Amino acid sequence: MLPTENRLRRREDFATAVRRGRRAGRPLLVVHLRSGATDPHVTGENAPPPRAGFVVSKAVGGAVVRTAVKRRLRHLVRERLALLPPGSLVVVRALPGAGDADHEQLARDLDAALQRLLGGGAR
Repeated sequence: MLPTENRLRRREDFATAVRRGRRAGRPLLVVHLRSGATDPHVTGENAPPPRAGFVVSKAVGGAVVRTAVKRRLRHLVRERLALLPPGSLVVVRALPGAGDADHEQLARDLDAALQRLLGGGAR
């Protein structure tokens, strides 16, 4: 499970990450990253933690398949939170092939997308 402080919940936050962030597409998923975005709703001197949200449409599969994909993606992102800059917003959008993919395939695509976004690789 993704910790509460690392969850992206509000529609505005999803929109900010998707519209104003960078994007990296892979065969199974698309990752949107808005680096170092400040959250006006968080008070305090410390930098806000990175937050992640997930979009899994009906094109991926039925309810059971979509839930399984979301759980896998949450688990994978939780393991990679330390790589993300403080205050960043991440939206992971699963593509139709993600429903048939196993854990390793999703991990490989997520790692490649994050490396491209964080490492500043070619688009």
